[in-house]
Amino acid sequence: MTFRDSRMFTPRPVRLAGAIAALEGALALLMAVVLVVREAAGHHEDAISGYGTAGWFTIMGSGVAAAGWALWTGRRWGRGIAVFANLVLLPVAWYVFSSGWAGYAAVVAAAAITVLAGLFSPSGLHWLTQEPDPGTSREASSDRPGPDTR
Repeated sequence: MTFRDSRMFTPRPVRLAGAIAALEGALALLMAVVLVVREAAGHHEDAISGYGTAGWFTIMGSGVAAAGWALWTGRRWGRGIAVFANLVLLPVAWYVFSSGWAGYAAVVAAAAITVLAGLFSPSGLHWLTQEPDPGTSREASSDRPGPDTR
């Protein structure tokens, strides 16, 4: 199965979840840039380090963006990262809501719920649990001769 073939079999809800997760990751990376620019411009917080927080957003944003890309292109490994990230975003939405920013909280909660709904939809679960086509599996098997070439 080629790169293009794997995208054809990925259900629409999973691809939508991947697109949203990739956008979430990109926004986290943008936040990292904003934090670095603020810190470099002389804005310092007493409680946090702008550079350290930017590093955290870079690491997390890169992982979530990669998971979104993986889901968009039909790779199952991105699902766990996207589920975890969006489960974490639900309490973040509650925190934002309780801080008086109901509009932002609604956007964050809607994005997280949409991703989770897509990944736990019947078509998404079927896609996750189906066996790959024979000959395309990269898993080790005693049925195949030769070395493991994962």
